[in-house]
Amino acid sequence: MALRSSFTFPRSTFFHQHSQSTYASSRFFVSILLPKPTSLTCIHESHKDMHLAPSFTKRNLNFTLLLTMFLWAQPVPLPNMGDALLLAQELELQRYTDSNQGFTLLTPSSWAKVDKAGATVLFEEQNMGSNNIGVVVSPVRLKSLEEFGTPQFVADKLLQAEKRKESTKEAELITVAERSGEGGLQIYEFEYKVDSTRGGMKRIFSAAFVASKKLYLLNIAHSDKPESPLDPHKRIILEQVLHSFDAAA
Repeated sequence: MALRSSFTFPRSTFFHQHSQSTYASSRFFVSILLPKPTSLTCIHESHKDMHLAPSFTKRNLNFTLLLTMFLWAQPVPLPNMGDALLLAQELELQRYTDSNQGFTLLTPSSWAKVDKAGATVLFEEQNMGSNNIGVVVSPVRLKSLEEFGTPQFVADKLLQAEKRKESTKEAELITVAERSGEGGLQIYEFEYKVDSTRGGMKRIFSAAFVASKKLYLLNIAHSDKPESPLDPHKRIILEQVLHSFDAAA
């Protein structure tokens, strides 16, 4: 899976929103793509970060080697499918596919699937519901994201929209990337941080693609406060979820 990154030195925001609202930040993006306004939902909340307990079992040694490789080699893709499967097993990720809507992604096996108005599917971390993974599928007139603009152009528009929100104190874009998905499908990826009056600092990973005149939006939200920053283990899990988002074969 080739990944082309356009590293952007100002950092920003893609689809962030607080747990009591309905995907308002996604709506900023969708509003410039959809023929009519659409209600979307995405949820975030703070939590105490999990840390890896030191252990020298064979399982944890395998994970440590993979963790080291990913920390120093991101966003270089895994060398082969066997390593990808091993990493998914070590990170306790499972495949979720919605054949009706036509998308697939990996999700943490311990996160619960919940119903939420406006979301096609939503997964929440246990006891930390605002740490979540959400997908929204909506009809559009476009045949591809390229018809709308480059990844950087889209990121700039999203950042401007995020900064206009009253609740946003600061928004920083970290990376913008483009990769090829199923059948050469064009997929945009964004990572950003948002500090808001609704939940504090958040780390957001987002991906988008257009297929069959539908816009597919993935939004991954996780607390990233200075006193409890996103740890490397959890970051790798979220990045693998991000990179797994694709059209269903």
